[in-house]
Amino acid sequence: MSEIPTNWYEDFFHGVPLDLWRQAIPPEKTMAEADFLVKALRLDPGSHLLDVPCGNGRLAFELAKRGYRMTGVDISEEFIAEARSSVIRLGKDQPPATAGGSDSVEFMLGDMRRIEGEAIYDGAYCFGNSFGFLEYADMESFLNGVARSLKPGARFVIETGMAAESILPKFEAESSHQIGDIHVTIREQYLADESCVDSEYIFERHGKTESRKAKHWIYTAGEIRRMLERAGFEIRELFGSLDCRPFALGSVELFVIADRRRSTSNEELSTD
Repeated sequence: MSEIPTNWYEDFFHGVPLDLWRQAIPPEKTMAEADFLVKALRLDPGSHLLDVPCGNGRLAFELAKRGYRMTGVDISEEFIAEARSSVIRLGKDQPPATAGGSDSVEFMLGDMRRIEGEAIYDGAYCFGNSFGFLEYADMESFLNGVARSLKPGARFVIETGMAAESILPKFEAESSHQIGDIHVTIREQYLADESCVDSEYIFERHGKTESRKAKHWIYTAGEIRRMLERAGFEIRELFGSLDCRPFALGSVELFVIADRRRSTSNEELSTD
């Protein structure tokens, strides 16, 4: 496999990979994740939440229906355009005062390494297996940006299926999947000296084949904990499933619940 650039995600998310993602997540999964987030974030309806990266807004729209004010950020122009189109349709279907109406959802094209604003949001989450897209220094930029953007004491929830304890025990060099009308073959190699997985996705649909490459850094749960703590978070819980089973070696997913600390030892993170 040829060398994959560290900024692979800047031009990966368009076309057939997005069609695959649209078909891969059933509505029941979105509902279950939203249920989990409502419990984990412990916020009343009307609170302002950050969804990063937000994709086409599947979770943001579900949480908006439940009365939350949502801001979604994503680097994919195609997904952001789709999400904004859904907002326009929502505005035509519902009056602005209705829970989940068009005035409660906003989508911004942006890079997760550069989260803007300070002490804006009441809570935030990073779902969709995107935690680990970035190499270590960029991960720290992302986490520091989220911490700045959150109000003191606000919660941040992370979901990933790519923690070391999840991915390495069942690592497969090649796998194939049929999702809707798309057949995808995934060829992967684990680079032990870098602790990352290089992947090639081969998509086949309607007689056409297309290939994309990606890189995912593999962090242990302990490394994720330490990164969050350095960015100004305090870890509350680590779960291995949406039904809150403890995270352990072999857990399919990792869910991290963290609070933005109200202050550090040397200065207040925010005066708000």
